[in-house]
Amino acid sequence: MGVIGWTWLLVAASLALQAAVAVRARARATADLYVAEPTVRPAVSGMATASDWISAASFMSVAGVIAFAGRDGAAYLMGWTGGYVLLAVLLAPYLRKWGKYTVPQFVADRYYSRGARVVATGCALVVSFTYVAAQVRGVGIVLAGVAGVRMEAAVALGAAAVLAFAVLGGLKGVTASQVAQYLVVLLALVVPAVLVSQALTGNPFPPLGLGDRLTAEGAARLRAAPGAHLLAALDAALRDLRFPAFTAGAGRRADVLATTAALMIGTAGLPHILVRFFTVPKIRDARATAAWALLFLALFYASVPAVAAFGRGLLVASVEGARGEAPPAWWPRWQEAGLVAWNDRNGDGVMQLSGDPARNEVLVDHDVLVLAEPELAGLPPWVAGLVAAGALGAALSTGAALLLVIASGVAHDLVRGVVSPRLSERAELWWARAGAVLAALGAGWLALRPPGAIAETVAIAFGLAASSFFPVLVLGVFWKRATREGAIAGMIAGMLFTLGYVLWFKRVHPELDIPARWWLGVSPQGIGVVGAAVNAAAVVAVSLATPAPPARVQELVEALRTPREAAPEGVAAAAPPGR
Repeated sequence: MGVIGWTWLLVAASLALQAAVAVRARARATADLYVAEPTVRPAVSGMATASDWISAASFMSVAGVIAFAGRDGAAYLMGWTGGYVLLAVLLAPYLRKWGKYTVPQFVADRYYSRGARVVATGCALVVSFTYVAAQVRGVGIVLAGVAGVRMEAAVALGAAAVLAFAVLGGLKGVTASQVAQYLVVLLALVVPAVLVSQALTGNPFPPLGLGDRLTAEGAARLRAAPGAHLLAALDAALRDLRFPAFTAGAGRRADVLATTAALMIGTAGLPHILVRFFTVPKIRDARATAAWALLFLALFYASVPAVAAFGRGLLVASVEGARGEAPPAWWPRWQEAGLVAWNDRNGDGVMQLSGDPARNEVLVDHDVLVLAEPELAGLPPWVAGLVAAGALGAALSTGAALLLVIASGVAHDLVRGVVSPRLSERAELWWARAGAVLAALGAGWLALRPPGAIAETVAIAFGLAASSFFPVLVLGVFWKRATREGAIAGMIAGMLFTLGYVLWFKRVHPELDIPARWWLGVSPQGIGVVGAAVNAAAVVAVSLATPAPPARVQELVEALRTPREAAPEGVAAAAPPGR
């Protein structure tokens, strides 16, 4: 059986497992759709959160970004894991103690304002829509490149699959299926990494193989001297082709720091992650959930730098100097999908890979590398099928959770929370599903016109979350003087600044999206940290210029930080309705 056969077999098995678990625990009420019953153990919730987190960006794109960016790409790993520390310390237990389903609900109650709830819901929809579009593109890439489906049809199928998982299971079903999915995704990344590390260095542990010496077989595959250190051989090969050394990066320190910070605080402001802390039975379990999630993520991310380095080295050795009439075996399927290309500029019939844009003839989509790596390394076809199944599962799992955030935003926070408070549960459920359908259609459209690689698109979503939610949530917990006017001004200012910056470079003037043109040397992926500062400044300035919150709200904020298990029940009823 070939790569395509193994891919379909393993993808079908993975999807059948997820579907069976999700349908068995499917949503039968609106509470199940949005949150799930608060009975999930911290370790289980942590594994589900990790699975939710390991999206198409983490599985198939971040390694590609690191492979092509070198050391600078580590910003993604540092930001995405460090964010859980902020989440556990600053937000998780307090939001769980408040006891509301969604972030807009917390914003509405804490800031005693329906207007704040509407703005928060709008921000959540923008963040989640951007994020889910990246997942739909991930599904499309898997189906287009590995299974031979055209990109447009693959994206349509991906949007439909994500929608089905979200609508059938709700968060209750998604949580159950994600526990099983984490194991599938972990195996799909680690098994090929172990096999490639063993083949190149003789060391079966990828993190250690990254710093080990090449075996004779590994040296032959990478066209290097036997016994050379893998990273040294990779640096030498890249410098010969006029690329920056892999271990040196591009030297854009300001952007690396900004991107790391934006991803960290964006993690602590993502609606579909924050909602996970409402599924545990006790307040103290919220921090435990974050700790378990960080552990499970560490098991996964430990192999990503090695996968990136192995993939870049194998790609260079496979492509550079290959003849066009006999391209590498892995090349034709990805070329048909439009994800790799060769332009024979000098007409010599030989592929030339170069860091000099004037000489380079080969283009490879960053998101292809992880999926193609088993074939680059000459591994058995079933390994490539396993990787495809893991990538597809990661995209579907996270995409379903994001669609649920959109569904709850439309039905629970807008329609029932503002427009029609007396809406029945049945009608609310239908509104939620209608919102998910519309979001899936829009995400499919954006997935065919992405602002960058999957990881870069997700990083933009994190920047939007950082600039809209993080300051408002943290100040809402730790500063009782924050007012509704300040919160509304902060969310609008932060979101508009960040979204405007991204649209300017990604849509209005994409030709200007180069380091020399970035403001303060910060890319659209890292600008969210500046947007968060704008948000915080607006909250503080406007709050100090407007009347203080009602005494009852300030008392509830004081009670929120007291170390006791009893949640401040009745917050919504006790707080003034506001406007």
